[in-house]
Amino acid sequence: MENKILGIGNALVDMIYHLPSDEALVDLQLPKGSMTLVDWQRAGKILSYFKNENPTLTSGGSASNTISAVASLGGGCGFIGCTGKNDPRGEFYTQDLKEHGITPHFTYSTIPTGTAITLMSPDAERTFATFLGAASTLAAQDLRPDMFEGYGYLHIEGYLVQNYELMERAIALAKEARLKVSLDLASYNVVVEHRNFLHKILNRGVDIVFANEEEALAYTDKKELEALSILAKQVPTAIVKLGSRGSIVMDNGKLHTITAEKVNRIDSNGAGDSYAAGFLYGKSKGLSTQTCGDIASMIATEVVKVVGPKLDKEKWNEILPRVREIEKQG
Repeated sequence: MENKILGIGNALVDMIYHLPSDEALVDLQLPKGSMTLVDWQRAGKILSYFKNENPTLTSGGSASNTISAVASLGGGCGFIGCTGKNDPRGEFYTQDLKEHGITPHFTYSTIPTGTAITLMSPDAERTFATFLGAASTLAAQDLRPDMFEGYGYLHIEGYLVQNYELMERAIALAKEARLKVSLDLASYNVVVEHRNFLHKILNRGVDIVFANEEEALAYTDKKELEALSILAKQVPTAIVKLGSRGSIVMDNGKLHTITAEKVNRIDSNGAGDSYAAGFLYGKSKGLSTQTCGDIASMIATEVVKVVGPKLDKEKWNEILPRVREIEKQG
């Protein structure tokens, strides 16, 4: 049985800058590898710092990146978010979703569409300074039961944890519609700040949780297998991503070790989002956990080989035959 995947998250236009060193992070007081929320004034100062650089622009946001990759894999999907009303960037964002075959479930704000300033270090680690803009106005009361109709999974980006009421209502409506709920923990500093709330929702409705090493450590105070075991006691399916060493998955008490191809990492931005896409796509197709992990790992590995959080159409055409071969494993 196939189930469409619905994402909910911050609709942001990514502005990606590649740094020659980490000096800029020190100058701008941005912790390496973190996501820092900034107001428009601070965002302007950061952009002014890079006034002589030309960033790469793309529609983004963690859950949106995941849903875009699901669509490219051939999965049915939709996305809930908020953009600026009569805003060129917002119109670009909506059109981009539609061109990828994604059904938008949008609300609109008088505030401009949000922007994620993405700073890529030479070692491929990414640091975000995020002006949420219109995305910050998405509220619990904007969510309607009909938005969840026809889907089998709801994927929530952890960055929405800034709004507890919104996340709780999204999970409640998903459960009422009998959707499985997946959550990406997003960023270690977000986990540290909201650990108690995350503990609450993981124990009350989340079916799948994605975490990288730093996020898992921040949540459990444990590393790798110990962290995975703690997460797996709270949700049916827990995943801890180990970068170039692959990932480990505990699904209903059974451990799966997922390997990763050794490649030269150019840009880690979007790797975790793509991993979630591959895993959820596999689940939506009824594939085994091991096969879901193999698809997820392969796509994440391809993403770190390119600049930006997404693969272009040419690259997708190149790797889709490999995905179909993995799918045959069942």
